[in-house]
Amino acid sequence: MSTFFKMADNGLTGASEFIKDRLYFTTLRSKPKSTTNTHYFCTDDEFVYENFYADFGPLNLAMLYRYCCKLNKKLKVSITKGKGNKWLLMLPVSSFSLSRKKIVHYTSFDQHKQANAAFLIGAYAVIYLKKTPEEANRALMSESASTYLPFRDASVGNSTYNLTILDCLQGIRKALQYGFFDFETFDVDEYEHYERVENGDFNWIVPGRLLAFSGPHPKSKIENGYPLHAPEAYFPYFRKHNVTTVVRLNKKVYDARRFTERGFDHYDLFFEDGSTPSELITRRFLHVCESSAGAVAVHCKAGLGRTGTLIGCYLMKHYRFSAGEAIAWVRICRPGSIIGPQQNFLEEKQASLWTQGEVHRSRHAQHQLLTSQGVSRLISGVQDLTIRPYTCQPRRAEHAEEDESRRDRLLLTQGDKLRALKGSRQHRAAASRAHRPEEEKVHSRAQVFSSQTDGGGNSQALSSAPGSSRASPHASPWETRSSTSTPSLRSGPFGLNAVSTRAALLH
Repeated sequence: MSTFFKMADNGLTGASEFIKDRLYFTTLRSKPKSTTNTHYFCTDDEFVYENFYADFGPLNLAMLYRYCCKLNKKLKVSITKGKGNKWLLMLPVSSFSLSRKKIVHYTSFDQHKQANAAFLIGAYAVIYLKKTPEEANRALMSESASTYLPFRDASVGNSTYNLTILDCLQGIRKALQYGFFDFETFDVDEYEHYERVENGDFNWIVPGRLLAFSGPHPKSKIENGYPLHAPEAYFPYFRKHNVTTVVRLNKKVYDARRFTERGFDHYDLFFEDGSTPSELITRRFLHVCESSAGAVAVHCKAGLGRTGTLIGCYLMKHYRFSAGEAIAWVRICRPGSIIGPQQNFLEEKQASLWTQGEVHRSRHAQHQLLTSQGVSRLISGVQDLTIRPYTCQPRRAEHAEEDESRRDRLLLTQGDKLRALKGSRQHRAAASRAHRPEEEKVHSRAQVFSSQTDGGGNSQALSSAPGSSRASPHASPWETRSSTSTPSLRSGPFGLNAVSTRAALLH
């Protein structure tokens, strides 16, 4: 298959070919005019990465989903399930306005936008065209102006780790292979709703197993324009999605008994913000995840650095993700994750975690009939290692708990700064809805935080989603399957509009 084509009517040369005589990708200095034979489109200003510092991508899972819907509509294709429950791309046989045209996705010479555009079409090729990551990357590199910047972390200063487009495509392929996402059932509205700080700020990384979220606080309130959520705000969602265990990686801000007294297991595995975990902390975290009866919700301060790092370790041990694949997938699910030396830490741990994973799977296969306690000892690899949930201590007065939280926040760390930056963003939800393809499935199943509080001002519930949905055997844990009448999707935990800006939060 030729990877180049020429069209004399527009003087376009050297575009990458993804579907012969049909789908192409190129870089142009100016906006071209579509012709009777060619349709051009650009997503540079439609799908925009919200950076923390100098980071610029990759784009998140919701944007990738919307891009795929957009491109499927332009190609006028239908997606069906074939043998082995695999997607089949069915090209049209009838005549439509674009059905006989060459579809050209073009991007500008802005290197940041160029890299994100290349990631989108490369991921589309992996998901729908069944190309290998290497094939998709080769097609991208054949483009005449292909000089794609590697993605970098959300830190201040020079980048110490390059995340390539190929890493991202390989991470997508691995996640697809293990069923971490399925765009037939993906609820984009719910994903975008819960990633906002006013609605909980959490994302599933391994659906049904590992959820990353921003650390809870003693009370649900707005402080300096930033929404803070009490542990109680998460209970209904956690119960609904079988989250049975909470792991805290930062200093104690809330009383862990607020989780344990409601039936959740709670573990403290503290290490310094911005640093890497010790071998003991890593083993303990993996042991907790492997021993948990349900899903594990992991948080530090912002739920990005320390949280993403340990979840990356789990991906490497249990799914044999490479370090690059793990970093890529975690960031696609939760942008800004895994920062600075944490990236190099995962690279250094890759070989040993792969070996541990092989041993774990071998022992698990040989000892399926052992008791859960015996299996836990085997997979921990440390005979004398014991991990106990939070041990109850004399209850402190509520004001003492708040004072400790306030003192801790006076010493701003990396997590504090990242969380504040995320909270101050102007959400693009309204703009993204305007660009939504007509044929894209519109979901109304996203859950919302209610603003119910107890006498102490603590949030009591995470209310169910509006509307109802049909249960799907392939539905992801972020899909809601209940039918409950609740406040509008625009209602946040404090009665705020879900697309409110920082200024609105302050009012």
